[in-house]
Amino acid sequence: MENIDFDDNLSQNSLTNSEIDSDSIKSAISSLLTAFGENPKRDGLVRTPERVARMYAELLAGYHADSNKIVNDALFDVQYDEMVIVRDIEFYSLCEHHMLPFMGRVHVAYLPKGKVLGLSKIPRIVDMFARRLQVQERMTRQIADFIRDTLDPHGVAVVVEGLHLCMMMRGVRKHNARMTTSAMHGAFRSNLATRQEFLDNISRGASSLQI
Repeated sequence: MENIDFDDNLSQNSLTNSEIDSDSIKSAISSLLTAFGENPKRDGLVRTPERVARMYAELLAGYHADSNKIVNDALFDVQYDEMVIVRDIEFYSLCEHHMLPFMGRVHVAYLPKGKVLGLSKIPRIVDMFARRLQVQERMTRQIADFIRDTLDPHGVAVVVEGLHLCMMMRGVRKHNARMTTSAMHGAFRSNLATRQEFLDNISRGASSLQI
């Protein structure tokens, strides 16, 4: 299991300029604009470095997320041992290879062992890992591992479906290609019927990913 540092005391929803090196980002963007043959001082671009710095603070907020605040005492003692599924969670991330977006949907299921997690917390967990430079395979595993370690359930399953602009806009330029990754723990890994129940549930009524 990959080691993940959750020691920051920052909210996943807010980053201030003091929490990132905004000046370095603005300088780098100005240099890029010049390298592209643009004039960073022209009207349309003069505030672009500042806008980009603010954008990255938002898109990469997952690095500074506090997992304790995300869960925020939303673990509840409930005697329920049937499958809990949260389906079609939208996510947006940045590919670490080209820093182009990839986006799609996450489907999460777990089998409780005396505790359940507040419904809104699962999308927040997805965002915590999506809002950083990522590869889809790692992100899928991180979500599953975090829910396993937080809840200690009988099992966890995560399926991620993604569209990658690094493959759609450049390179092979395959607009209809999408990537599906999965991570299974516990009963979802060891029990074929449990795993199939989850997969049947998320495929039922599923619509094609669109941009």
